Amino acid sequence: MKYGEYVTYYADLYGVPEEVVYAVIRTESRFDPKAVSRAGARGLMQLMPMTYQAVAEEIGRVPDEALAFDPGMNIQCGVYLLSRLYEKYRVWDTVYAAYNAGETAVDRWLADPKCSEKGRLIVVPYGETREYVKRVRHAAEIYQKRMR
Repeated sequence: MKYGEYVTYYADLYGVPEEVVYAVIRTESRFDPKAVSRAGARGLMQLMPMTYQAVAEEIGRVPDEALAFDPGMNIQCGVYLLSRLYEKYRVWDTVYAAYNAGETAVDRWLADPKCSEKGRLIVVPYGETREYVKRVRHAAEIYQKRMR
């Protein structure tokens, strides 16, 4: 499991299960630290430039663009973001949806009775995000079994 020293350290620091971090990295970049998406997301955890900048500032780091691709910095920012999203939503599938589609979209879906039930997301309107959630969930389950 590549980048294990960073995954273990930041997962522990921010209270995110390691299998979740590995699943997001695998789904987002397939462990390619130089990955860039069509939308412009960067690095192992595929952070958009504005998200990277905001998170880096929030954790007290200098949001140097050159560090956006640095595995340690990218993982730290991505894991911190996952922890913040989990604090807000408390359900990993919802966290995965927010990581992919953004909090604004997920908040809108949670406010829509067609998409949520008792504050829980039951329908993800974006097909890409729906598939993303399934892929990350499946990968997390596999990593969890491997790590036992």
